[in-house]
Order: sequence, then structure tokens, then C-alpha cells
Amino acid sequence: MKTQATQRGPGKVFLVGAGPGDPDLLTVKAMRLIANAEAVVYDHLVGDAVIALIPPSARRVYAGKEAGNHALPQHEINKVLVDLANEGLEVVRLKGGDPFIFGRGGEEMAAVLGAGLECEIVPGITAAAGAASCTGIPLTHREHAQTLVFATGHLKDDTVDLDWTALARPRQTVVIYMGLGALDIICERLIAHGLPAHTPAAVIHAATTPAQCGVSSTLARLPEAVRAARLRTPALIMIGDVVALDPGMLLSQALHATA
Repeated sequence: MKTQATQRGPGKVFLVGAGPGDPDLLTVKAMRLIANAEAVVYDHLVGDAVIALIPPSARRVYAGKEAGNHALPQHEINKVLVDLANEGLEVVRLKGGDPFIFGRGGEEMAAVLGAGLECEIVPGITAAAGAASCTGIPLTHREHAQTLVFATGHLKDDTVDLDWTALARPRQTVVIYMGLGALDIICERLIAHGLPAHTPAAVIHAATTPAQCGVSSTLARLPEAVRAARLRTPALIMIGDVVALDPGMLLSQALHATA
């Protein structure tokens, strides 16, 4: 007797960018794939309103990763994707933001393809773009920032050994993902490598969601401002002269969140 997987043939894995949290910012393709999914493997950074779009009939697997608390290690997530697809299912791997921007999408793609299965990438709005749109802070600007750099503050070996010289260059915007726990070190190292202590900087929590809030300050005073506001992850660190162009949207969001 043939199994279901044999009858249907192998399934397919879609690495889908769920965007920064607001379901209205999903791509049309992402929305369609979620609505028709047979199995969904999702992270903790996927917004609750996006998760609510998963059909009741779909098999759900939570694979969230938070600092010091991984629901599933990465190698097990890779195995889950392969196993579900081998059952003949169309698998949606929902990842916050974009799968290929600090989302380990490259590792998961390699695992799926290495198992002889199909893998398709569906891009999503990355958190930095979502944060910029909700705060009115432009990531690039002809007068202030001709270069945009994305960096991660949490490396595989738990170090924060970044290319500080490159990050401290003038006339650029630096956005650091997953760096809140190392904020003091990040600010100290950037100043030590030449970035002026008065450089405008901000931290934005849960951009594009109802929980969005944040603070803006200078590079030297940012850690103190974050502690005073009791900001927590998920959060983005944004550094550069463009932060000073905030038209008041970041402050209004912060006041709204604490009201």
C-alpha cells in the first residue's frame, strides 16, 4: 500500500518573509501561501496578527528563538522542514522580516535543497524598513547618509566582535538587529573607533505593531535612555544623523504606548 507521501510525491518548502509584524505589510504572495498552507513553521518574531491568518487545518510548529531560550535548535528546525516536506506537504516557513536578512534563511534553504527537495524564497519587508516607515526616520538621505549598513549584534558564538571601524564611518546609517543585550558595548566601541558621542541614535521596539515604542538620544546616552524607558526585545538600534530627522513620530508612538 502506498503512503500519502508516495501518492502525492514530495512536498515543497516556502521560506516566507512575514514582515515586521503588521499583517497589512505582507506581500500578496505571502498572504496566499499562508492561507493555503498545509503546515506552518513559525518564529516568535512573527506578529500575532500574521499568525492569526494561518488556517485551522494547517499543522503548526513553533520554532521561536529568543535570547537563551530556543524552542528548537536550528538543526532541528532544518529537520522539521525536511520531514514535513517528505510527508508530501506544502510547508510555509514563516520568518519575521525577510528570510535572508539575519533570518538564517540561507541555512534552511541549504538543508532543504540538500535533502533533494524544492525550496522557494518569498521576500518580506525587513524590520529596518518597517521601523523607518513608522518613525519617519529615513534610512538614507542625500545630505546625511549615502550608505546604509545592516549588522547583527548577536553572532553565532555569542560575541559582539563587529567591524567597528566600518560601522563608525561618517555619513552613513547603521541599523543593528538583535543588539539590545549588548547596547552598552556597541555604543562604547563605536565611540572608541571615532563615531562622535553626540551622534543621534535610537532604539525602536516592536516596529509596526500596536506595541511599538522607542527612544532617541545620542550615542553616548542611548543605553541610559533605553534603561529608563525599560525597552525590551525585539528591538532595532538605529545610529546616524538621519535619526535627528524624526518628525516626532517616534516620540508620539512612545507616549501612546506608555499612556
